[in-house]
Amino acid sequence: MARAAPAAEALRQLSVFFRRNGYVRRQRADRLAAEGYWAYKKGDEVRLVAGSLAELRAIRRLLRAAGFKPGRPFAKARQWRQPVYGRAAVARFLALVGQGPRAGPGAAAGRAGTRRSHRV
Repeated sequence: MARAAPAAEALRQLSVFFRRNGYVRRQRADRLAAEGYWAYKKGDEVRLVAGSLAELRAIRRLLRAAGFKPGRPFAKARQWRQPVYGRAAVARFLALVGQGPRAGPGAAAGRAGTRRSHRV
């Protein structure tokens, strides 16, 4: 069954949230090859950041209106993170909000979404 195009206003608002401080996390092929699927289960995801519970509710409503299945939100650094999981969902989200397929920090170097903590 073909998926209907999401409302332009919902996409515009999601795009604003993503450009403000959203980010993409990518699965690392090298780590998957080294550790195997059973040890390394992280996959691709988009994370949108909400500053309040009201903003989080708005983001979740917009994601559903655009045909996405929001993951379980979690708190981090006095903000809320709303993930959208899956390689296909990430590619569709980035296409709808007007980002390239490798959007994220380090995209020019081919390392999108490979931020690492400073801790050792």
